[in-house]
Amino acid sequence: MAAPAQTQIASRDERTWLGRAVLVLIAPRPVFAELRDDSDEAAHARQEAVTALVILAGIASVLWTPIAGRLLDQSGVDALLVAVWAFIGGGAYGLIVYFAAGAALFAGLRAAGSLGSFRRARQLLAFASSPIALSLAVWPLRLAVYGGDVFRAGGSDTGAGNDLFVALELAFVAWALVLLGIGIRTVHGWTWPRALEGLSLAAAIVALVVVAVHVV
Repeated sequence: MAAPAQTQIASRDERTWLGRAVLVLIAPRPVFAELRDDSDEAAHARQEAVTALVILAGIASVLWTPIAGRLLDQSGVDALLVAVWAFIGGGAYGLIVYFAAGAALFAGLRAAGSLGSFRRARQLLAFASSPIALSLAVWPLRLAVYGGDVFRAGGSDTGAGNDLFVALELAFVAWALVLLGIGIRTVHGWTWPRALEGLSLAAAIVALVVVAVHVV
């Protein structure tokens, strides 16, 4: 009887974290406070929510790349292939950023005095990315306004209307950065200056890596 009971508890915990992936958008501090528990059981319970956030945020991110804006210019590419590309490419991109940016965040927080694990830094980053995952909700409206032109170079998605959508996307990114700062402060119990120090160090590491890649 013990095994079924444990399975039910694990399933309930996973559903709780899926709910927290949404709750973090409006009440971030209680959600981030739960990340202080970095036990294997707690981390495993969060994994389904983390995976969903990483994939959704990755899809939202690749849809705004210049590559996405030219997909339908290529011969043989239709709406179905665009959807497949967004899901597979977005999922892969999300995972890469999850581990790469998670490593930078871990290093930055360590430099600021954190004793937390790489796993917790990654999961903190994932929950902070909730606004970017939410930005996918803008796409049905954008497609309704511009149709397939959003995936074509020089289409109708130019001018003030498209600038509004770009501004919305940037607002979601800013929201995610604010959540990341709140998450760092809450998880570690730091002051705002120290939390921003850790975040700044992580951003500096990312910037150095980007510069090094471009130089090479």
